[in-house]
Amino acid sequence: MSDLRYPIGKFQFDSEVTEEKRQAWIADLAEMPARLQAAVAGLSPEQLDTPYRPEGWTVRQVVHHLADSHLASYVRFRQALTEEEPGITPYDQNRWAALPDARTAPVELSLTLLDALHQRWVLLLRSLSPADFARTVRHPRLGVLSLEKLLNLYAWHGRHHTAQITSLRERMGWA
Repeated sequence: MSDLRYPIGKFQFDSEVTEEKRQAWIADLAEMPARLQAAVAGLSPEQLDTPYRPEGWTVRQVVHHLADSHLASYVRFRQALTEEEPGITPYDQNRWAALPDARTAPVELSLTLLDALHQRWVLLLRSLSPADFARTVRHPRLGVLSLEKLLNLYAWHGRHHTAQITSLRERMGWA
């Protein structure tokens, strides 16, 4: 693996979305909390504080980043469903990951948050029509994005960060 940042490859929007793909992405989001829980199960505090790559975030920071990011995305979905093309307020994920809670809080806090959040998010996603998935948000750098594209992105995002942790475990021999 040449780039430890992208163990499953860099994200690319799927240009041909089908109902089956949409349902697979929703299933990814439904399964993500359990996969992340399994990825960190049994890790010691020292292992949780190990960067997944040189100069990368620690495992602990990755877990807390997922909670931060997916919570923001959930709110963006709700805004897109209730407002006309709301603007996304970006945040500096590296600065958030450097905050004391992201560096020191028990991962169980974010794992619990992600479990409840994803249950609620998936319940919402399963209720949406194709027209709902066409609703949009405006991103300051990426432009106008449909909920379908955001769904595609966040399904990848959960797999991506979980794979960073599982690939570290494999490299380090942490069973």
